[in-house]
Amino acid sequence: MSHGFSGRSIKDYGVIGQAAIAITDQMADLAAWDGSSCDPITRKTTLTCTMGPSDWDVETLVKMINQGLNIARFNFSHGDFESHSKCLANLKEALKQCPGKHVAVMLDTKGPEIRSGFFANGGKVELEAGQDLILTTDYDFKGDAHKIACSYPKLPQSVQPGSIILMADGTVNLQVVECYEDSVKTRVMNHAIIGERKNMNLPGVRVDLPCIGEKEANDIMNWGIPNGIDFISASFVQHGDDIRGLRKLMGEAGKNVQIISKIESTEGLRNFDDILEASDAIMIARGDLGMEMPPEKVFMAQKMMTARCNLAGKPVITATQMLESMIENPRPTRAEVSDVADAVLD
Repeated sequence: MSHGFSGRSIKDYGVIGQAAIAITDQMADLAAWDGSSCDPITRKTTLTCTMGPSDWDVETLVKMINQGLNIARFNFSHGDFESHSKCLANLKEALKQCPGKHVAVMLDTKGPEIRSGFFANGGKVELEAGQDLILTTDYDFKGDAHKIACSYPKLPQSVQPGSIILMADGTVNLQVVECYEDSVKTRVMNHAIIGERKNMNLPGVRVDLPCIGEKEANDIMNWGIPNGIDFISASFVQHGDDIRGLRKLMGEAGKNVQIISKIESTEGLRNFDDILEASDAIMIARGDLGMEMPPEKVFMAQKMMTARCNLAGKPVITATQMLESMIENPRPTRAEVSDVADAVLD
């Protein structure tokens, strides 16, 4: 196969050419809008909504379905089989009241996570900028403002002096000073007050935890597949082998279940092409990804992944902080509207 100077094949240029035609058509539609019509461009996306106590009664679900709900996300980071089953039953009942409407079901796995431990006196502790803080891998240890437990057993082997550790969604910034056999000495970079069991991120570090652990396997095999789910959203996918292993786990029973890989780390970004090839769709999880890299680079990662998914002909979902201000306010900010529109148009 002949190649041009750029290294792309003729086939590559065919795909890129098709994408360029689609973009040109889209731009023509936008340029023709007169500012008065209510629906200037055809709806190009589906809407995924997370099921929770505030929206799983039948009446609310009927309203959501009629307003455009396409995929119901069941978040297995919270709740149990009983609560999720009750919500699913209500969803089926709501669909009976919405003839001609269809809603797919997505199981979102809890996935691997690293958390800080409990405190000896409960409550919260205050950390001062410049102080030392020891992170111990003994998760039974009840901590204080000078020593806190960490749930990741391989923390001392995974980081090195100079590494950054973020806690509580980036509220606390720690810099590694020294690593010991079962603990890490860090320097607190900013003042903060934190509670127990806060999430921890290790930017740029490959976390040696399985994408599908015992809990995830149990949720999928004993709730998801028996209940006929349509999608599995796999959290913290780092390699294509994570997805191939999941397909092997589901076997014949889950052959029709589509797998969505959530990209939440720089390791996932590094292996994106392999993950994309192994997956049916991609979810850009901007929250955790924003803990792994500078926030000004997250939008470029989003653009890159969206473009590659488009070229591969696979769906892509943009997640985290979409219209988040509407949790408290009836109208979104202009920045949020632009954020959503940008994701849709891409």
